[in-house]
Amino acid sequence: MLKHARPRRWFMHIVLIMLLTSYTTGCFPQPGHNDEAYDGDTVNLIYYTIGEPDKDLQLVNDKINEIMARKIGVTITYVKVSWLEYEDRLNTLISAGSPFDIAFAPDYATTAMRGAWLKLDDYLTGIGKDMYDAIDPTFWQGVRMNDGSIYGVPTNKELAVRDHWMYPASIVNKHNIDITQYNTLESLEPLLRMIRQEEPAYIPMELDRDSQNFFALHGYEYILNHKLPLMVQSLNPAAQVVNIFETKEARQVLDTLRRYYKEGFINKDAALREPGALKRGAKVFWKSSGGGPLSETTWSKDRGYKLVAHPVTPNTVTTEAVRGGIMAVNANTKHPVECIKFLNLLNTDPEIRNLFNYGIEGVHYTLDEQGQVVLITDKNSNDDAVPDTPASSYSGVQYTQGNWFILKTMGGDNPEPLDKWDQFRKYNDGVVNSTVLGFTPDLSSLTAQTANIEMVWQKYYPSLMTGSVDVDTILPKFNEELKQAGMDEVRQEVQKQLDAWRSQRE
Repeated sequence: MLKHARPRRWFMHIVLIMLLTSYTTGCFPQPGHNDEAYDGDTVNLIYYTIGEPDKDLQLVNDKINEIMARKIGVTITYVKVSWLEYEDRLNTLISAGSPFDIAFAPDYATTAMRGAWLKLDDYLTGIGKDMYDAIDPTFWQGVRMNDGSIYGVPTNKELAVRDHWMYPASIVNKHNIDITQYNTLESLEPLLRMIRQEEPAYIPMELDRDSQNFFALHGYEYILNHKLPLMVQSLNPAAQVVNIFETKEARQVLDTLRRYYKEGFINKDAALREPGALKRGAKVFWKSSGGGPLSETTWSKDRGYKLVAHPVTPNTVTTEAVRGGIMAVNANTKHPVECIKFLNLLNTDPEIRNLFNYGIEGVHYTLDEQGQVVLITDKNSNDDAVPDTPASSYSGVQYTQGNWFILKTMGGDNPEPLDKWDQFRKYNDGVVNSTVLGFTPDLSSLTAQTANIEMVWQKYYPSLMTGSVDVDTILPKFNEELKQAGMDEVRQEVQKQLDAWRSQRE
């Protein structure tokens, strides 16, 4: 036995020297991403996001994993949940403590205050520093909660999400319509009447049960979200918190919508229609959506024919706007470091970001001579209204999945300008921050009241905001039931917190 002791000791010395040499020369895999193959164990993350599950989702997932495993030693299980079901599914996952790692967080503030998301501040100065530096600082300001901490990664896109009114280009050209002249809800009336008479195949105005934030036309923004109808005027530093449905501006909006509905301008199923992506090929004259520069290109792709659009709300950066596309890490994840590596890669690596958005080159798109994306069309489409539509076998939901500024631009019949992202940067340089940017009320002591308010909101909002019911009859009932649900108490608490928040910033 003794004669073997010396060789073993020498062997252990040699292994120790090799380990030390490997460490000091950097042969071990380091955080970040590069073109060298990752050499460690691969960790799989469960990722939930919104969007209709695609036919080729697994094919794209496999390609994503092939690349990410090589670059950072991380793979994902990519789960898409339909637009209608997503928020309920996510809330169930959080409440039940079900295992997942990363999710798109549409109700970021509320879920963050519930403790659902991992605090990211320390990671953003370390392995997530690249994405922190890549994303506009105003986004980080907007996603900070009242404790000063960050619990989600915002999509780096347009800072001010302005409401745009979109119209079919063919109808606009046919009737020589100057869409820039229509900037108020009331101004649309003669235009909608003309469309109903001259273009009977088209719905003059399409609304759904979530309707639109027509109050933004009057400079208002929601304090938390539209299911709690407390609003403040964005650019008034002393503005008070109001129940928007008690204001003269709301009454004006509701009366106009009621008149339009009775005139037959608004689709009859508006109060029941589910919100979601544009329906391909649908003959709709007026539709509103939030966006930034050149949004009509994306909307045209979604609708299946060319649209033109005009922004009608101010270029104000609101808390709601900067929190519109947040990805958050589960506070209970077993792999926080790998989650940050994945998010860092998604926000800094063009190969991965374009794969998430467009799918696989050669399968879902090709590149033209300008290096722009041309979606591969389905020549066997059975949709007579929209021949040669882009294949729907995979489509990323762009605003939910990371940095836009490293995406390729779209080519094809209606190509985006090659300087698209320069235009976005110029646009972002010209926006104005809301006076309440980043303010988030803590309503954890009023959960019963906010739940009751939301129930009342669900009862009345869809029908009122689509013009489907008599305003004189229903609006007083709505406001009375909001009061009974605790609206005054909640409004007073939000005002108290806003006053304190303002005083800290003076």
